[in-house]
Amino acid sequence: MADLRGFDSDTVEPNDTFDPLPSGDYLCVIVASADKPTKSRNGSFLELELEVIEGPFKGRKLWDRLNLNNPNETAVKIARGTLSAICKAVDVPRPNDSCELHDRPLLGKVRLEKRSDIDDMTNVVKGYRKRPQAGPPPAAHAASVPPPGQPPWRRSAPTAPAVANSEAPF
Repeated sequence: MADLRGFDSDTVEPNDTFDPLPSGDYLCVIVASADKPTKSRNGSFLELELEVIEGPFKGRKLWDRLNLNNPNETAVKIARGTLSAICKAVDVPRPNDSCELHDRPLLGKVRLEKRSDIDDMTNVVKGYRKRPQAGPPPAAHAASVPPPGQPPWRRSAPTAPAVANSEAPF
């Protein structure tokens, strides 16, 4: 049991629903990664946690799993291709550790798919590419540059809307 004295739900905005994101392209960063064993314990996968960093879904999380160590050669080939796309998107061609991929903006192609186990819809990341290049910031926004050591996407200044256009080519 936990002591909740002093908590007043009338003073706190309730969390939003966690419905899946609409299909589209989202500007994200990888915020966490871990090597985890497969359910059958005959391999492992790299689990990536991504966070949307712009637009109405800013702060929402997505996950991807790359079967880099698996007896199924096709699964490994697909995972290695996905990892290559991630590395190219974040300009880290030869990472020594997955943490080198963290906090670097990239565009994730997200799709809605029906889960086979419970018939609910879920998000699946279908691909990665470089973020669109923006021009240099106007001089008036120079003060919004984050301090050293803080990722640029954590700015407090207003940002452009999220890229969430399912019609855009990927």
